[in-house]
Formats: sequence, structure tokens, C-alpha cells
Amino acid sequence: MLLKITHATTYQFETPVNYGLQQLRLTPKSRVGQNVVDWSMDIAGGQLETTFSDHHANTVSLISFAPHAEEIKITCTGEVATEDQSGVVGKQKGCMPLWLFQRSTDLTRATTNVRKLTKGLRDSYDNEIALLHDLSARILEAVPYEIGQTHAETSADAAIVEGRGVCQDHAHIFIAAARAMDFPARYVSGYLRMDDRAEQDATHAWAEVHVDGIGWVGFDISNGISPDERYVRVATGLDYREAAPISGIRFGAGAETLRVDLQVQQQ
Repeated sequence: MLLKITHATTYQFETPVNYGLQQLRLTPKSRVGQNVVDWSMDIAGGQLETTFSDHHANTVSLISFAPHAEEIKITCTGEVATEDQSGVVGKQKGCMPLWLFQRSTDLTRATTNVRKLTKGLRDSYDNEIALLHDLSARILEAVPYEIGQTHAETSADAAIVEGRGVCQDHAHIFIAAARAMDFPARYVSGYLRMDDRAEQDATHAWAEVHVDGIGWVGFDISNGISPDERYVRVATGLDYREAAPISGIRFGAGAETLRVDLQVQQQ
């Protein structure tokens, strides 16, 4: 499947910003199941300072704000050819050891609420893929998808207590629970072509677990499936903070507003 992606993020500031830096993880790489045909990034109100690969092999663009910026807009456009690999990404590559992906973070701690979701799973399945799909279903039942109830810093435990959440929360809960069962697990941010519409207001998130004999396998808890040809992987990390599409700092008083315009279409 050939997917065309247009992703624009606009920040508007109540008062001019004296200084600002942002890290952008918005550039996908050609990997198993996807080939980046072309990709470009345009920055209005700032400039590209450098590009590098982080410790997860994500492409990171570091941008600075123009002096006294009142608005900055980042627009990414490109085409990515994808294949259905049933969520299988394959063996671990790069410098990160697998044991690191069993480490908990502030957003993915295996609390009592998390461990309750894993009860009996290890004893019920010989097939680890079936086990992980059951875990995914348990999470979606316990935390139905609903926007506006959580935010970027909501932890897995807090989302369970809230009883509602979005794809980011589902991924964090799944990762925490998988690690509690001794699976290496990681967070994935990227794009999803929706079946019912082209225009979206946010990127997508899911999780991957390393299964012996198979490698990394993806699980989209919010949709109850493993990623197929509608998905484009962009960045991975131990949690959202390490794979966030945009993160950074700014100096200057006043509030900011954020607008995201995203289209993912089949060509």
C-alpha cells in the first residue's frame, strides 16, 4: 500500500518567544514492512539546527525558534510504501540491549492495578502471541477509548484508575504489564490510515513486545489488532517521552495554542 502523509503542527504564542528549541521525531525510516519513498520537512518561524539518530535509532531533527517568534509551523509531507507483516518487525537492531526494554519508567510502572490485568495469563497460554492479544483485550475492556480524559503525562496506573484513555494510555498500560511478565516492551509512535476518514487531529501510538523466536511484534491495543499495511512506524522508546513527535523548551511568558492538521491517505 502506498500512503501519502501530510502532517502540519502549528504553535501560536500569546507573547513573542525569546528562545526555543524543539526535538522532532517526525521522520520515518525504511524498515521491515515499510519503504520511505520520499519525505520532506518545512519549518516556518524557525530553522533546522542539526539532525541525528538517538539511542533508539530514531531520526531526530533539532530546530530553533526565530527571535521573538509568535508562531512556528512544522509541516511534513511524504509517501511511504507499506506491507502487511502481521505486526512482526523482527530482531532487535542497534546499540540498545534487550534487557533495557524491561526497565520501568515513571509512565510505565507495574503497579498493583497493572499486575491485576496480567493475572492468570502465564498459566493460561503456551502461545505467547495469544497471551499478548488477550492482555490487549483486557486493557481495552478495563480502559475504554475516550478522548479528553488523560494527557501526555498520564501514567499507566493513573489511566487505569481513570478508567478511560487514548492510544498513548493503552500503550503505556500494555508495556507496563508486558514487562511485569518479563517481556521486553517498547512504545511506538507513528501514523495510521483510518478506514472512515483521511483527516485526523493526532498521530497514533501502539506497543511492541519482543517474543523469543520471532522478534519485535506490534500490538495496537486501541484497535485490538497487530499493525498491518495501514501503519507507518516513526519512532520508538521506553515510553511516550522517548518517542514523542515533538518535545522541547521555550523561554517567554504567555500561553500557547496548538493545532495539528494530519492527513493519511492511500494513493
